[in-house]
Amino acid sequence: MSDDIFRLWVYLSASPLFALSATLGAYLAAQAIAKKCKFHPLANPVAITVILLALGITAIGEDYQRYFEGAQFVHFLLGPATVAFAVPMAAMWSRMKRIRLALAVGLLGGGAAGAASAVATAWALGASRDTVLALIPKSVTTPIAMGITEQIGGSPSLTAVFCILTGIVGAMAGPTLLTNFGVHRPAVRGFALGTAAHGIGTARAFQEHPEAGAFAGLALGIHGLVAAVLIPLVVGLFIKLG
Repeated sequence: MSDDIFRLWVYLSASPLFALSATLGAYLAAQAIAKKCKFHPLANPVAITVILLALGITAIGEDYQRYFEGAQFVHFLLGPATVAFAVPMAAMWSRMKRIRLALAVGLLGGGAAGAASAVATAWALGASRDTVLALIPKSVTTPIAMGITEQIGGSPSLTAVFCILTGIVGAMAGPTLLTNFGVHRPAVRGFALGTAAHGIGTARAFQEHPEAGAFAGLALGIHGLVAAVLIPLVVGLFIKLG
């Protein structure tokens, strides 16, 4: 019996199925933990999944690159998942058109504040050029942010780390901050979470209210589009002036 289990472990550890199964299993466990905590902002499923996977990979001595190769199907699904946010947006489209000016001002202000504050903090702390460039699109959804960073000459892999951290922190702290500042309308809360914390913030918004999720998806999509156009232009202008 023990020999059979050992052979099964050897097969799974050498197969892409192991990494994919471990990722999905960790996420299901994280969802169960979050549900037990009544989806408290601090019990963020993504953060819990990252912790579980990091502990598991370290415990068995798995090489991260080999793990990623096995779990890259989940990475591939980032694109379709982002596109799927269009479904709840369609249901709210007529209302969104009526407040398009307020949405545009909020999106541009929030996106600019997120990028500028990160760059200013990194510069003040003496961060390297690669770190500063990688931080600029940190509030944009990860697939788009990595493309932006590559275009402006930064490190896409570093941007991916910053994006995930931004999403986790935003989803965990954002709802509490919005409540403390007296922001209670689902549409406003969702739009703020989508702008500041992209996909992870949008998932959190859907947990609060369907309307919040729809507006978060709208912010995520438009923020990615606007950032993909404006960030390379603005960074290129600064480089020329500098």
